[in-house]
Amino acid sequence: MTSPSVLDVEDLTVEFRQSRRTPPLRAVNKVSLNIAPGETVGLVGESGSGKSTIGRAVLGLNPVHSGRIHFEGRDITRASARTRRGLSARLQVVFQDPYSSLNPARTIGQTLAEPLLAHSRTDERPIGQRVAAMLERVGMPADTADRYPGQFSGGQRQRIAIARALMPEPRLVICDEPVSALDLSIQAQVMNLLADLQRDLDLSYLFIAHDLPVVSHLSHRIVVLYRGQVMETGPAGALYTFPVHPYTRALLAAVPQPDPRAQRAQRARAGQRTASSPSAAASPRGCAFAHRCPHAIDLCHSERPPLLPLTGGRAAACHRSTELHPLPAVPQSQPHT
Repeated sequence: MTSPSVLDVEDLTVEFRQSRRTPPLRAVNKVSLNIAPGETVGLVGESGSGKSTIGRAVLGLNPVHSGRIHFEGRDITRASARTRRGLSARLQVVFQDPYSSLNPARTIGQTLAEPLLAHSRTDERPIGQRVAAMLERVGMPADTADRYPGQFSGGQRQRIAIARALMPEPRLVICDEPVSALDLSIQAQVMNLLADLQRDLDLSYLFIAHDLPVVSHLSHRIVVLYRGQVMETGPAGALYTFPVHPYTRALLAAVPQPDPRAQRAQRARAGQRTASSPSAAASPRGCAFAHRCPHAIDLCHSERPPLLPLTGGRAAACHRSTELHPLPAVPQSQPHT
Protein backbone atom coordinates (compact mmCIF):
# COMPACT_ATOMS: atom_id res chain seq x y z
CA MET A 1 0.00 0.00 0.00
CA THR A 2 1.40 3.36 -1.02
CA SER A 3 -0.75 5.64 1.15
CA PRO A 4 0.84 7.13 4.29
CA SER A 5 0.37 4.98 7.35
CA VAL A 6 -2.45 5.76 9.74
CA LEU A 7 -0.35 4.44 12.63
CA ASP A 8 3.42 4.02 12.96
CA VAL A 9 4.89 2.42 16.09
CA GLU A 10 8.69 2.42 16.19
CA ASP A 11 10.81 0.55 18.76
CA LEU A 12 8.09 0.91 21.41
CA THR A 13 9.16 -0.02 24.93
CA VAL A 14 6.80 0.09 27.91
CA GLU A 15 7.93 -0.59 31.48
CA PHE A 16 6.10 -0.88 34.79
CA ARG A 17 7.73 -0.46 38.16
CA GLN A 18 6.14 -2.28 41.08
CA SER A 19 8.37 -0.69 43.72
CA ARG A 20 11.54 1.36 44.00
CA ARG A 21 13.48 -1.64 45.24
CA THR A 22 12.76 -3.91 42.28
CA PRO A 23 13.80 -3.46 38.65
CA PRO A 24 11.03 -2.40 36.25
CA LEU A 25 9.04 -5.01 34.37
CA ARG A 26 9.50 -4.58 30.62
CA ALA A 27 6.07 -5.41 29.23
CA VAL A 28 6.83 -4.31 25.64
CA ASN A 29 10.35 -4.55 24.25
CA LYS A 30 11.21 -2.59 21.08
CA VAL A 31 8.07 -3.39 19.07
CA SER A 32 7.53 -1.80 15.67
CA LEU A 33 4.46 -1.97 13.46
CA ASN A 34 2.45 0.17 11.04
CA ILE A 35 -1.13 0.24 9.80
CA ALA A 36 -2.13 1.54 6.38
CA PRO A 37 -5.50 3.14 5.53
CA GLY A 38 -8.24 0.53 5.39
CA GLU A 39 -5.96 -2.17 6.80
CA THR A 40 -6.31 -4.47 9.79
CA VAL A 41 -3.19 -5.48 11.67
CA GLY A 42 -3.69 -8.26 14.19
CA LEU A 43 -1.74 -8.51 17.44
CA VAL A 44 -1.77 -12.06 18.77
CA GLY A 45 -0.12 -13.84 21.70
CA GLU A 46 -0.71 -15.40 25.08
CA SER A 47 -1.91 -13.44 28.09
CA GLY A 48 0.92 -11.23 29.29
CA SER A 49 2.55 -10.96 25.86
CA GLY A 50 2.07 -7.17 25.74
CA LYS A 51 -0.79 -6.95 23.22
CA SER A 52 -3.17 -4.80 25.24
CA THR A 53 -0.25 -2.79 26.65
CA ILE A 54 0.63 -1.71 23.10
CA GLY A 55 -2.98 -0.71 22.43
CA ARG A 56 -3.15 1.25 25.68
CA ALA A 57 0.14 2.99 24.87
CA VAL A 58 -1.27 4.12 21.51
CA LEU A 59 -4.34 5.43 23.36
CA GLY A 60 -2.15 7.26 25.89
CA LEU A 61 -3.32 5.07 28.79
CA ASN A 62 0.13 3.55 29.43
CA PRO A 63 3.30 5.68 29.61
CA VAL A 64 5.97 5.02 26.99
CA HIS A 65 9.50 4.33 28.23
CA SER A 66 11.12 4.72 24.81
CA GLY A 67 10.26 4.61 21.13
CA ARG A 68 7.84 6.63 19.02
CA ILE A 69 4.12 6.51 18.14
CA HIS A 70 2.88 8.49 15.13
CA PHE A 71 -0.81 8.80 14.28
CA GLU A 72 -1.68 10.28 10.89
CA GLY A 73 1.91 11.53 10.68
CA ARG A 74 1.78 13.27 14.05
CA ASP A 75 3.97 12.29 17.00
CA ILE A 76 1.61 11.39 19.86
CA THR A 77 4.11 9.47 22.00
CA ARG A 78 3.77 11.83 24.93
CA ALA A 79 0.80 13.92 23.85
CA SER A 80 -0.86 16.08 26.49
CA ALA A 81 -4.33 15.36 27.86
CA ARG A 82 -5.72 18.24 25.81
CA THR A 83 -4.17 16.84 22.62
CA ARG A 84 -5.52 13.39 23.44
CA ARG A 85 -9.04 14.74 23.77
CA GLY A 86 -8.77 16.19 20.29
CA LEU A 87 -7.37 12.93 18.93
CA SER A 88 -10.20 10.82 20.30
CA ALA A 89 -12.50 11.77 17.43
CA ARG A 90 -10.09 10.05 15.03
CA LEU A 91 -8.76 7.33 17.35
CA GLN A 92 -11.31 5.14 19.09
CA VAL A 93 -11.38 1.84 21.00
CA VAL A 94 -13.69 -1.14 21.52
CA PHE A 95 -12.93 -2.90 24.81
CA GLN A 96 -13.20 -6.59 25.66
CA ASP A 97 -16.03 -6.64 28.19
CA PRO A 98 -19.36 -5.42 26.77
CA TYR A 99 -20.88 -5.60 30.27
CA SER A 100 -18.56 -3.09 31.93
CA SER A 101 -17.83 -0.76 29.00
CA LEU A 102 -21.33 0.79 28.95
CA ASN A 103 -22.72 3.04 31.68
CA PRO A 104 -25.74 1.19 33.15
CA ALA A 105 -27.34 4.47 34.30
CA ARG A 106 -27.48 6.04 30.84
CA THR A 107 -29.69 5.13 27.92
CA ILE A 108 -28.02 3.84 24.78
CA GLY A 109 -29.03 7.05 23.00
CA GLN A 110 -27.30 9.18 25.64
CA THR A 111 -24.17 7.00 25.44
CA LEU A 112 -23.92 7.26 21.66
CA ALA A 113 -24.64 11.00 21.63
CA GLU A 114 -21.84 11.73 24.10
CA PRO A 115 -18.92 11.54 21.58
CA LEU A 116 -20.73 13.98 19.28
CA LEU A 117 -21.38 16.46 22.10
CA ALA A 118 -17.80 16.15 23.37
CA HIS A 119 -16.35 17.05 19.98
CA SER A 120 -19.05 19.56 19.00
CA ARG A 121 -19.61 17.74 15.74
CA THR A 122 -22.07 19.58 13.50
CA ASP A 123 -24.32 17.86 11.00
CA GLU A 124 -27.51 18.70 9.13
CA ARG A 125 -29.25 15.79 10.85
CA PRO A 126 -30.24 16.03 14.54
CA ILE A 127 -28.15 13.93 16.91
CA GLY A 128 -31.08 11.55 17.48
CA GLN A 129 -31.23 10.71 13.79
CA ARG A 130 -27.49 10.09 13.65
CA VAL A 131 -27.72 7.79 16.68
CA ALA A 132 -30.60 5.88 15.08
CA ALA A 133 -28.71 5.56 11.78
CA MET A 134 -25.61 4.17 13.52
CA LEU A 135 -27.63 1.67 15.56
CA GLU A 136 -29.29 0.49 12.36
CA ARG A 137 -25.86 0.15 10.72
CA VAL A 138 -24.69 -2.23 13.47
CA GLY A 139 -27.90 -4.26 13.31
CA MET A 140 -29.71 -3.06 16.44
CA PRO A 141 -33.52 -2.59 16.78
CA ALA A 142 -35.12 0.83 16.27
CA ASP A 143 -36.04 1.25 19.96
CA THR A 144 -32.48 0.60 21.21
CA ALA A 145 -31.72 4.27 21.88
CA ASP A 146 -34.41 4.53 24.59
CA ARG A 147 -33.32 1.42 26.48
CA TYR A 148 -30.55 0.69 29.01
CA PRO A 149 -27.52 -1.65 28.69
CA GLY A 150 -28.97 -4.16 31.17
CA GLN A 151 -31.75 -4.95 28.71
CA PHE A 152 -29.36 -6.37 26.09
CA SER A 153 -27.30 -9.54 25.63
CA GLY A 154 -23.50 -9.56 25.47
CA GLY A 155 -23.42 -9.64 21.69
CA GLN A 156 -25.90 -6.77 21.46
CA ARG A 157 -23.89 -4.72 23.94
CA GLN A 158 -20.75 -5.22 21.90
CA ARG A 159 -22.59 -4.01 18.80
CA ILE A 160 -23.60 -0.93 20.80
CA ALA A 161 -19.99 -0.43 21.92
CA ILE A 162 -18.89 -0.59 18.28
CA ALA A 163 -21.58 1.95 17.35
CA ARG A 164 -20.34 4.30 20.09
CA ALA A 165 -16.76 4.05 18.80
CA LEU A 166 -17.89 4.92 15.28
CA MET A 167 -20.06 7.92 16.15
CA PRO A 168 -17.26 10.55 15.85
CA GLU A 169 -16.15 9.02 12.50
CA PRO A 170 -12.71 7.74 13.55
CA ARG A 171 -9.97 6.67 11.19
CA LEU A 172 -8.43 4.01 13.44
CA VAL A 173 -10.25 1.74 15.90
CA ILE A 174 -8.31 -0.32 18.43
CA CYS A 175 -10.23 -3.54 19.05
CA ASP A 176 -8.96 -4.99 22.33
CA GLU A 177 -10.18 -8.61 22.53
CA PRO A 178 -13.62 -7.50 21.21
CA VAL A 179 -15.07 -11.01 20.83
CA SER A 180 -13.29 -13.10 23.48
CA ALA A 181 -16.15 -12.69 25.99
CA LEU A 182 -18.80 -13.80 23.47
CA ASP A 183 -20.18 -17.20 22.44
CA LEU A 184 -18.69 -18.70 19.28
CA SER A 185 -21.77 -18.06 17.12
CA ILE A 186 -21.93 -14.44 18.30
CA GLN A 187 -18.19 -14.04 17.74
CA ALA A 188 -18.66 -14.82 14.05
CA GLN A 189 -21.48 -12.30 13.74
CA VAL A 190 -19.45 -9.51 15.36
CA MET A 191 -16.38 -10.34 13.25
CA ASN A 192 -18.46 -10.15 10.07
CA LEU A 193 -19.92 -6.85 11.25
CA LEU A 194 -16.43 -5.40 11.79
CA ALA A 195 -15.40 -6.52 8.31
CA ASP A 196 -18.49 -4.91 6.74
CA LEU A 197 -17.95 -1.66 8.63
CA GLN A 198 -14.33 -1.54 7.55
CA ARG A 199 -15.30 -1.92 3.92
CA ASP A 200 -18.13 0.62 4.08
CA LEU A 201 -16.37 3.27 6.20
CA ASP A 202 -12.72 2.76 5.12
CA LEU A 203 -11.66 2.04 8.70
CA SER A 204 -8.31 0.83 9.93
CA TYR A 205 -8.15 -1.63 12.83
CA LEU A 206 -5.53 -2.66 15.35
CA PHE A 207 -7.10 -5.99 16.30
CA ILE A 208 -5.85 -7.51 19.56
CA ALA A 209 -6.64 -11.12 20.49
CA HIS A 210 -5.08 -14.29 21.87
CA ASP A 211 -6.77 -16.58 19.35
CA LEU A 212 -4.80 -16.86 16.10
CA PRO A 213 -7.70 -18.24 13.99
CA VAL A 214 -9.89 -15.30 15.09
CA VAL A 215 -7.17 -12.79 14.25
CA SER A 216 -6.44 -14.35 10.87
CA HIS A 217 -10.13 -14.14 9.91
CA LEU A 218 -10.18 -10.34 9.94
CA SER A 219 -6.56 -9.23 9.58
CA HIS A 220 -4.53 -8.36 6.51
CA ARG A 221 -1.27 -8.74 8.46
CA ILE A 222 -0.46 -10.35 11.80
CA VAL A 223 2.17 -9.54 14.44
CA VAL A 224 2.88 -12.41 16.86
CA LEU A 225 4.08 -11.35 20.32
CA TYR A 226 5.71 -13.26 23.16
CA ARG A 227 6.90 -11.63 26.38
CA GLY A 228 6.67 -8.20 24.80
CA GLN A 229 8.76 -9.09 21.73
CA VAL A 230 7.81 -9.67 18.10
CA MET A 231 8.34 -13.32 17.19
CA GLU A 232 6.90 -13.29 13.68
CA THR A 233 4.98 -11.05 11.31
CA GLY A 234 3.53 -11.36 7.85
CA PRO A 235 0.38 -11.53 5.69
CA ALA A 236 -2.44 -13.19 7.62
CA GLY A 237 -3.26 -16.02 5.24
CA ALA A 238 0.36 -17.02 4.67
CA LEU A 239 1.29 -16.84 8.35
CA TYR A 240 -1.74 -18.88 9.41
CA THR A 241 -1.18 -21.51 6.69
CA PHE A 242 2.57 -21.86 7.12
CA PRO A 243 3.87 -20.40 10.41
CA VAL A 244 7.65 -20.15 10.67
CA HIS A 245 8.48 -19.34 14.28
CA PRO A 246 8.17 -22.21 16.79
CA TYR A 247 6.04 -20.00 19.02
CA THR A 248 3.53 -19.31 16.23
CA ARG A 249 3.35 -23.05 15.64
CA ALA A 250 2.73 -23.57 19.35
CA LEU A 251 -0.14 -21.07 19.26
CA LEU A 252 -1.76 -22.98 16.41
CA ALA A 253 -1.21 -26.27 18.23
CA ALA A 254 -3.14 -24.87 21.20
CA VAL A 255 -6.28 -24.28 19.11
CA PRO A 256 -8.91 -26.77 20.39
CA GLN A 257 -9.74 -29.72 18.14
CA PRO A 258 -12.95 -31.78 18.41
CA ASP A 259 -10.97 -35.03 18.13
CA PRO A 260 -8.70 -35.62 21.20
CA ARG A 261 -6.32 -37.75 19.13
CA ALA A 262 -5.99 -35.01 16.54
CA GLN A 263 -5.37 -32.52 19.36
CA ARG A 264 -2.56 -34.66 20.82
CA ALA A 265 -0.98 -35.16 17.41
CA GLN A 266 -1.18 -31.44 16.68
CA ARG A 267 0.57 -30.55 19.92
CA ALA A 268 3.17 -33.27 19.44
CA ARG A 269 4.06 -31.79 16.05
CA ALA A 270 4.60 -28.40 17.69
CA GLY A 271 6.94 -30.08 20.16
CA GLN A 272 6.75 -27.25 22.70
CA ARG A 273 8.47 -27.77 26.05
CA THR A 274 6.35 -27.32 29.14
CA ALA A 275 6.89 -24.53 31.63
CA SER A 276 8.00 -27.11 34.21
CA SER A 277 10.88 -28.43 32.12
CA PRO A 278 14.40 -28.08 33.57
CA SER A 279 15.29 -25.38 31.03
CA ALA A 280 12.20 -23.26 31.73
CA ALA A 281 14.12 -20.18 32.89
CA ALA A 282 14.26 -17.58 30.11
CA SER A 283 17.59 -15.86 29.56
CA PRO A 284 17.40 -12.04 29.57
CA ARG A 285 19.99 -11.95 26.79
CA GLY A 286 18.68 -14.61 24.45
CA CYS A 287 15.46 -15.42 22.64
CA ALA A 288 12.44 -14.97 24.92
CA PHE A 289 11.01 -18.28 23.71
CA ALA A 290 14.21 -20.35 23.94
CA HIS A 291 13.26 -21.93 27.29
CA ARG A 292 10.17 -23.49 25.68
CA CYS A 293 11.48 -24.13 22.18
CA PRO A 294 12.35 -27.72 21.15
CA HIS A 295 14.75 -26.39 18.51
CA ALA A 296 16.77 -24.07 20.77
CA ILE A 297 20.58 -24.18 20.56
CA ASP A 298 23.19 -22.43 22.69
CA LEU A 299 23.02 -19.31 20.51
CA CYS A 300 19.29 -18.99 21.24
CA HIS A 301 19.98 -18.72 24.98
CA SER A 302 22.82 -16.20 24.65
CA GLU A 303 21.77 -13.83 21.84
CA ARG A 304 18.39 -12.29 21.01
CA PRO A 305 17.60 -12.98 17.35
CA PRO A 306 16.79 -9.96 15.21
CA LEU A 307 13.54 -9.81 13.24
CA LEU A 308 14.92 -11.10 9.94
CA PRO A 309 13.02 -10.50 6.68
CA LEU A 310 11.89 -13.59 4.76
CA THR A 311 10.14 -14.06 1.43
CA GLY A 312 6.56 -12.94 0.79
CA GLY A 313 6.59 -10.02 3.24
CA ARG A 314 7.32 -12.33 6.17
CA ALA A 315 9.77 -11.82 9.04
CA ALA A 316 10.72 -13.99 12.01
CA ALA A 317 12.91 -13.51 15.09
CA CYS A 318 14.46 -16.97 15.05
CA HIS A 319 18.11 -17.93 14.53
CA ARG A 320 17.02 -21.15 12.78
CA SER A 321 13.93 -20.01 10.86
CA THR A 322 15.22 -20.59 7.32
CA GLU A 323 16.88 -23.85 8.36
CA LEU A 324 13.88 -25.40 10.11
CA HIS A 325 10.95 -24.10 8.09
CA PRO A 326 11.93 -22.86 4.62
CA LEU A 327 9.02 -20.93 3.16
CA PRO A 328 7.11 -22.27 0.14
CA ALA A 329 5.86 -19.94 -2.59
CA VAL A 330 2.69 -18.88 -0.77
CA PRO A 331 0.67 -15.95 -2.21
CA GLN A 332 -0.12 -13.04 0.09
CA SER A 333 -3.81 -13.65 0.68
CA GLN A 334 -6.45 -11.22 1.88
CA PRO A 335 -8.46 -11.69 5.08
CA HIS A 336 -10.90 -14.60 5.14
CA THR A 337 -14.50 -13.75 4.31
